[in-house]
Amino acid sequence: MWLFKTERKRNRRLGRDHVLDVKLRNDQVRANRIRFARNLFLICIAPFLGLYLLWRTGELMLGRFVYTNPDFAVEYFPVQTDGVIAPEQLRRWSGVKLGDNVFALDTAVVKHRLEAFPVVKTVSVERTPPHTLKIVVTERDPIAQVNVMRTDLPGGVAMGVYQLAADGMVMPPLDPRFSILPTGRPAPPLPVVTGLNVSQLQMGRPVDLPQAQAALQLLTAFDHSPMAGLVDIARLDVSAPGVVVLITRQGSAITFGLDNLDGQLRRWRGIYDLGLKRSATIATADLAVENNVPVRWAVTGPVPDQPPKPAVRPARNNNIRRRNV
Repeated sequence: MWLFKTERKRNRRLGRDHVLDVKLRNDQVRANRIRFARNLFLICIAPFLGLYLLWRTGELMLGRFVYTNPDFAVEYFPVQTDGVIAPEQLRRWSGVKLGDNVFALDTAVVKHRLEAFPVVKTVSVERTPPHTLKIVVTERDPIAQVNVMRTDLPGGVAMGVYQLAADGMVMPPLDPRFSILPTGRPAPPLPVVTGLNVSQLQMGRPVDLPQAQAALQLLTAFDHSPMAGLVDIARLDVSAPGVVVLITRQGSAITFGLDNLDGQLRRWRGIYDLGLKRSATIATADLAVENNVPVRWAVTGPVPDQPPKPAVRPARNNNIRRRNV
């Protein structure tokens, strides 16, 4: 009995020694695994950490020696435009000032500032280190206007004017103070587009009514057509769907379809020449009808030898084209 109890105690001690040895091996394995994971993490993160430190160092060096370096201050700031906006006004709109760092300027921001004005069509901004920033502007020319009634602040009603460019852009009239044209000379009248309402006109966005787009294309095509110089365009009515009614200052009303405007202008010239032979002028003509064009004549006296000269719309000329100041 005593021998049995002694043997059981001895086996229990031997068992405890074996458990301690197993725990020691597990601690070593766990420590090796942690060390391996740590080394693997450092190996993976080290390249990214090095690149970040290199990028930050380069950024600090650029900021110190380039972006804040007074040796790269803007001293020459030419502005070139093909229109009538004063270069000094374009400089103010750009937000660029003499002394700004030529490399620190965000050319995309400068371009966006200028193109935010509807009268400005495209802008090119070019750096020429160390001291030059050049801006080239292409303007939109107004070719027509829309007169709308709007509520005045005191409670009355006033006439508002929107101008339309060839691409349909809706623009406010240019302030005479911003123009290089003489302020004392009145601008020639623009053809008036009727049949539009205020809801169809959003400043800084093109008008999307098909008749209005066709009316602007008609004005552009008219300047290069056989009818240029023979009549003056006073008004274009776009209220009816599918057609544009052109009213001349000589009293003719010509209806155009929305397609093949050049062909319709040539047919108009043929009818106009026929009226000269008959000593008559066109009262109405429907060019939207391709065959057997309906024409109503207005008989007049002898036709003068020299046709009336049209009112000239504001346009670019050689004196103001590509002004570089």
